Amino acid sequence: MAETVGKETKKKAYDASSITVLEGLEPVRKRPGMYIGTTGPDGLHHLVWEIFDNARDEAMVGRCDDIEVALLPDGYVRVADNGNGIPVGIHPKTKVSALETIMTTLHAGGKFDNEAYKVSGGLHGVGASVVNALSEHTKVVVHQDGGMHAQEYKIGKPLAKVKKIGTSKEHGTIVLFKPDVTIFKEGVEWNWEKIVTHLRQQAYLVKGVRVSVVDARENKNAFETDTIFLRVQELGVPSMTFYFEGGLKSLVAFHNKHQTPVHKNIFYVEREQDKVVVEVALQYIDDITARITAFANNTYNAEGGTHITGFKTALTRSLNTYGRNANILKEKDENFTGDDVLEGITAVISVKLPEIQFEGQTKAKLGSVEAQGAVSTVFGEALNAFLEENPDDARAIINKVLLALKARKAAKAAKDSVLRKGALEGMTLPGKLADCQTKSAEESEIFIVEGDSAGGSSKQGRDRRTQAILPLRGKILNVERARIDRMLASVEIRALVVAMGTAIGDVFDISKLRYHKIIIATDADVDGAHIRTLLLTLLYRHFRPIIDGGFVYIAQPPLYKITKGKAIAYAYSDQEKARIIKEFGVQPTEVVEIGVTDSELSVETGAAEETETTSTRKSAKVNIQRYKGLGEMNPSELWETTMDPARRVLKQVHVEDVEAADRIFDILMGTDVASRKSFIQSNAKLANLDV
Repeated sequence: MAETVGKETKKKAYDASSITVLEGLEPVRKRPGMYIGTTGPDGLHHLVWEIFDNARDEAMVGRCDDIEVALLPDGYVRVADNGNGIPVGIHPKTKVSALETIMTTLHAGGKFDNEAYKVSGGLHGVGASVVNALSEHTKVVVHQDGGMHAQEYKIGKPLAKVKKIGTSKEHGTIVLFKPDVTIFKEGVEWNWEKIVTHLRQQAYLVKGVRVSVVDARENKNAFETDTIFLRVQELGVPSMTFYFEGGLKSLVAFHNKHQTPVHKNIFYVEREQDKVVVEVALQYIDDITARITAFANNTYNAEGGTHITGFKTALTRSLNTYGRNANILKEKDENFTGDDVLEGITAVISVKLPEIQFEGQTKAKLGSVEAQGAVSTVFGEALNAFLEENPDDARAIINKVLLALKARKAAKAAKDSVLRKGALEGMTLPGKLADCQTKSAEESEIFIVEGDSAGGSSKQGRDRRTQAILPLRGKILNVERARIDRMLASVEIRALVVAMGTAIGDVFDISKLRYHKIIIATDADVDGAHIRTLLLTLLYRHFRPIIDGGFVYIAQPPLYKITKGKAIAYAYSDQEKARIIKEFGVQPTEVVEIGVTDSELSVETGAAEETETTSTRKSAKVNIQRYKGLGEMNPSELWETTMDPARRVLKQVHVEDVEAADRIFDILMGTDVASRKSFIQSNAKLANLDV
């Protein structure tokens, strides 16, 4: 830190006056990412989860059985529950209402007292106060003991004291908030599907609780009530309600509704061990992918944690023991590994414990050590009993895992013959790969293009120093249900694996990735979309860290080349085409098509004066070329539109919802034809096909 005095600069002393003290909720607004992870769409929706979690925690201790989340006009969200209601009396320490204390003070709430909430997803005061701090307007209405109390806030600060606004026969809490656009600069846009998916999941986790989601964004009347729940039928707005008695068992059935189960009965156990409530459900399906979902105090743990460790340990031990005792696993057979027993499993693990520890504020990974032992004991004992009591299911499970063991050994042998470490280091790059000159992975990018024609144009048009080109011949193998040995028999897949440099399977090493931009560039037609989906399936199922690392992109070549005289413009959509034509002085309503061929349109103004000369008429003419493939572009056009970093359009591939992504790949690339047909019929109106 320095101060300028005349021409001299002197250092300011670092002393007690240099220390900044952020009071109240200022730390949240100063560093929102520390509390909600990000100020993008995920962080925005995290505000809803925080307020919903408070209502859900009421349900977990038996004080609430109905929760409603409503999206209202102008970006507002309204969360209501029929619990006891936040206390409104004067807090003995803060000397203001307990409601105000909870809404305006970090680390204040009922979750610190184990008598009030023996189990909770987080800290009541932290969640509510963080949401309040990051909202431009918040209003809380509490129905309690025959009265109705309310308080409003602006960016976390109360506008007035808590006051009684009426009488009520209801009980519960309503939280109305509008996120602050100065914090969420990408905009306050609520994703209906994202909210419905999250709340459906939560409804499975809290048995016997009704969770409703209401879309009242177009109905101003939704603001006009302080009753606990909106009168949805009177408002006439879309809504969805979830209510499940089966808990995690129902959730596993939901995950597997498009799958073929290996065994009939879904395993389920719920039991308490050392003050930890353990709930587990699982079922094996005819697939090679493991789908494990974990929760701690009903908070989704994307990165797993100690409860997953306990689950995997018990699963491997129990299946090995049963396989040996039942003589299905012979003496000559090696033991099942963790990978073997996880192949094709759909499992949901949930633990509830009073003193919970997460690794990180966003609770992505459980750190509580006691959860590991509790899950291992409860799940292991229950699974042993399930296998003994259901011999048909047990045999089907063991045979499924035994098949995985044999396939793993066969795949390893095939993989080692092609991609063993020594061979990989000495293996030459594919002949059709036009590599770039730089050896820096950070600077390098590879274009995966469709066909020799596009390959030829892109090789000529590229920046040879940083851009590599790998043309593919036809459609690669659908790897959704293919093992590594079959995959590596494909010349195209083998070429791609070697070009990327990471190897595959248990020898995969992302640090050896040769390109930090992997760009899929396919044609803008149905076949191109199919090839792109096949490549994404390969990357998602076998190179997931590359996607998670942000290294995968989809190129967006233009759909049209528009010329008028010497002026040239490219359009990436029909809307952009119309805008460019208008900018060229041709009104869309006046355009007629003349001289139409399969790939080229010529349009001109619809009316011309009889005295107009031929040259004048020619200058009014606009030519539109419709690109259907990259091979139709010459090298300079391809560079200008698709490859030049200064002008191109790339879409980065990332996974917002792992479960949703799994389901989409299952439906689109799996063997369930009926599900795929249903998906196509349901989404046909969204398709923009160029046939």
